[in-house]
Amino acid sequence: EQPIFSTRAHVFQIDPATKRSWIPASKHALGVSYFYDATRGVYRIISVGGAKAIINSTITPNMTFTKTSQKFGQWADSRANTVYGLGFASEQHLAQFAEKFQEVKEAARVARDKSQDKTELSNPAVSITGQQALPSPLLGSNGPEERLFRSQSADVESSSDKERLKKMLSEGSVTEVHWEAEFFSLQDSNTRLAAALHEANASVEQWKKQLAAYQEETESLRHRVAELESQGTQDSSSDNNKEELSQSLEELELLLKAKDEELQLLKGQRCGRWEAEGEREETLQRLQDLEAQNAELQQRLGLAEQGLAESRAQQQRLQLELARAAEAMDTKILELSELRQGLAKLLE
Repeated sequence: EQPIFSTRAHVFQIDPATKRSWIPASKHALGVSYFYDATRGVYRIISVGGAKAIINSTITPNMTFTKTSQKFGQWADSRANTVYGLGFASEQHLAQFAEKFQEVKEAARVARDKSQDKTELSNPAVSITGQQALPSPLLGSNGPEERLFRSQSADVESSSDKERLKKMLSEGSVTEVHWEAEFFSLQDSNTRLAAALHEANASVEQWKKQLAAYQEETESLRHRVAELESQGTQDSSSDNNKEELSQSLEELELLLKAKDEELQLLKGQRCGRWEAEGEREETLQRLQDLEAQNAELQQRLGLAEQGLAESRAQQQRLQLELARAAEAMDTKILELSELRQGLAKLLE
């Protein structure tokens, strides 16, 4: 025997007790092959599980392979007095097997016809006697007529076996379809659950990494806020310094104003007091001193105003940076809350 076609499928046999359910031949898919015996002209379907032949079915022209679903097919073997079922991984594998079954069945019919032709040619007397005996079933029972009658009885028995197998097949088809649908639905559910579990594990790992990154970023933001708060404390002390500078500036302005008034008064009195040379020189010296002091006060006033402006600008920058840090921290806290809710849902 030589293999002519091979595939893999889950093998089932009809339950001989109930004739309504399927019994799996193995837990895994097995190799199912068509074999051809050239010496006898016989085709067989063979499947071996371990050291045991699960299927050993000789194909005859009277057999029929029936597709009961997209991935399941079955045929009845009257010689083995059972029904075989095959569950395939895809609809394409089922179609290939069914097509090959039809080809092998046709080849078996041709081989049977050739064998009958050879038998008739090798023994023509029996053929002629058999044709003459058809109208006379009540003749003696010692000639070729008896063999013809026995052949007809065998055909009747074969037809009754076919009817019984068809009935058994129709009774088991409903349960088989239900069992097959449940079997493949369980396989699909198992595959989907495994994929979902793998994806959930990957998501949990990713969320853990993201949570760690968020925690690190939150810690850095907390340190930043602490620094800004310390700077804010320093700013409050600088505010006190600025207030002191403002008061000093106001005092300098008042002093400058008083000096200006005194200068104007001295200028108004200069003409009347220049009668003596000593008083004039003393007045001029005082005037020069006052002008120098005025220039110094103006310079100090400019520096104080510049320092005040710089202090105000720095305070504004610190306030803006503090507001940004607070906003970023609020955003991260919201993201952490959403992440915690997602993890809680995932754990549920």
